[in-house]
Amino acid sequence: MEIILKQDIDNLGHKNDIVSVRPGYANNYLIPQGYAILATPSAKKVLAENIKQSAHKEAKLREEASSLAAKLAEVSLSIAAKASENGKIFGSVASAQIAEALEAKGFAIDKKNINVATIKEIGSFEASVKIYKDIKATVKFEVIAAE
Repeated sequence: MEIILKQDIDNLGHKNDIVSVRPGYANNYLIPQGYAILATPSAKKVLAENIKQSAHKEAKLREEASSLAAKLAEVSLSIAAKASENGKIFGSVASAQIAEALEAKGFAIDKKNINVATIKEIGSFEASVKIYKDIKATVKFEVIAAE
């Protein structure tokens, strides 16, 4: 069954994509929740017109996202955490702490868009930040022992 997505859905597609899914998934979840509409011929024509009109905005957003990705690649963060003498952290460093550190540097990134493995020791690490559709940036950060 073909549907048109009304918003980004992880592991399925982005807004205004025409995707094929199983009928039960579309009829019981995506369409009732307002995440998608049925891809009828008239809906496809409306979508094509909307895409044509928004192509300029898309190019501008991509340009801004790539410049933000370049700025994020140059940023290095330092996150303090309580640690034992042998370098193990009490607790862990997650995307929320990275989002707070980025906000302190002037970048408003939602913690949902930051992908990082669970970190339980002191050292240097990298986090992947999803900025826009397929544009991602890598942020380097260092976990240090708090005084």
